[in-house]
Amino acid sequence: MLQSSFSIPLDRNSEEPIYRQLIRHVRVQIESGVLTAGTRLPASRDLARQLNISRISVVNAYAELRAEGYLSAHAGRGTFVAGEREPGSANATTTVHVSRTPAPHSNNHNHHHMQDAHPQVDRSIREMMRLARKPGVINLSTGAPPAEFFPVQHLRHAINSVLDRDGAKALMYEQTEGYGPLRATVRDYVSGLGIRCSAEQVLITGGAQQATDMVIQALLSEGDTLISENPTYLGILDIARTRRIHLQGIPMDEEGIRLDMLENAILDQAPRLIYVMPTFQNPTGTVMPLHRRRQLINLATEYNIPILEDGVYHEFRYEGESLPPLKALDEKGIVIHVSAFTKNLLPGLRIGYVICDNVHFERIVRVKHAADISTSALNQRAIHLLVERGVVSRVLELNNKEMRRRRDIALDAAARHLPPGSRWNVPQGGLYLWIELPKNGPTAAELYISAIQTGVAYAIGNMFFTSTGGSYRLRVNFAAQKPVDLEEGLRRLGRAWRELACDYADMEKSPIL
Repeated sequence: MLQSSFSIPLDRNSEEPIYRQLIRHVRVQIESGVLTAGTRLPASRDLARQLNISRISVVNAYAELRAEGYLSAHAGRGTFVAGEREPGSANATTTVHVSRTPAPHSNNHNHHHMQDAHPQVDRSIREMMRLARKPGVINLSTGAPPAEFFPVQHLRHAINSVLDRDGAKALMYEQTEGYGPLRATVRDYVSGLGIRCSAEQVLITGGAQQATDMVIQALLSEGDTLISENPTYLGILDIARTRRIHLQGIPMDEEGIRLDMLENAILDQAPRLIYVMPTFQNPTGTVMPLHRRRQLINLATEYNIPILEDGVYHEFRYEGESLPPLKALDEKGIVIHVSAFTKNLLPGLRIGYVICDNVHFERIVRVKHAADISTSALNQRAIHLLVERGVVSRVLELNNKEMRRRRDIALDAAARHLPPGSRWNVPQGGLYLWIELPKNGPTAAELYISAIQTGVAYAIGNMFFTSTGGSYRLRVNFAAQKPVDLEEGLRRLGRAWRELACDYADMEKSPIL
């Protein structure tokens, strides 16, 4: 087995004890797959000498990691990364490199059930986001358009107008269902997408994420099964962990979720809800064609399983045919539609909505009332004015033109800078390139350390999967940065891959000491 390496960044000025820092960074590298099952770690004395710390710090760190199940100790052979493989003498000792760069974001993909895997995933996401915010790092990992897209001046005018018109009333609690005029505006707005509903079927929420969580709380209980695409939106993984819901991922093809495998899962596991993002799916950018949309609705109707449709990217279209949302095709009330204005306007305002028929509406309202009583009255009124004044439509049109330009720049830069053998989608909309690295080099998790050192961050692909998968995948937000930084970020990414791939090749040629 080849020698492997991992970075241990120690901040000697931090209030966090050295041994706790060591635990944290070793844990992250195990979860990310950089340290694989069966890898032998350095002896405590050797690691203490390499890191220039006391041996007791290493001994304490190893002991806690063993107690947590991350490591196993074998008398006469050493300390190993725990896992399915039995460690043995063939496993090479890890060479520890001390650096100022923290360990990568990670994903534990050794557990099938999301309630087991997600605490590690959650820690890893926070770690990755912290690294991505380091000065000098071009952050391509985000999940939203950049701040320069947001109509701040229009918002200022809208808020002032609301306060002048409504005064203190705009700062009071709103009805749980939402501000009446905004509910009516949502009804009118989605009619342009083909969705037919009444204002009484619209519930205003604190963003699309809250809307999704409330639907799941209303329809599922702890231990119930939720089906999603695989890979899927990170927010669904977080909700499944928090609500202790079993999340069953169904593989996708170029047309979205595979219906043959979905039906088998329905028969085997009796799920209570199906979650899909049919248009510009996050992270893959896949668009479900019209025939499969109809087939999915028919399948769900046959087995009487509600579909939760996430439509947050539906209008981020740059080319190609505009397809109706699932809710526009729904004649039986089987689809619950979730979306938000603020994804392409002002994400911090947190204004989303749920559209569903009466059979589920009251249950979702009760969950909403228990969660926060109501969404900000001021924000609802401001968004209402922005929609009524046509700001939403104008901003969307302008942003889509610029995001298409950035997509084209990203595609050109990827072709020039990423290693030969890399593959990616050519999205007709959305925010992301879903990239697959060649398998003759590092995985996306292994590459992340070098990428951060080179000055670029991305979303590691395997964290989007409900179980294993995606080791060589990564997600890049092509809208997140200005064109010059987007070009430079992909150039840095390609350079980081080549440098690390060269290190791998050198290790292959060198004898293991």
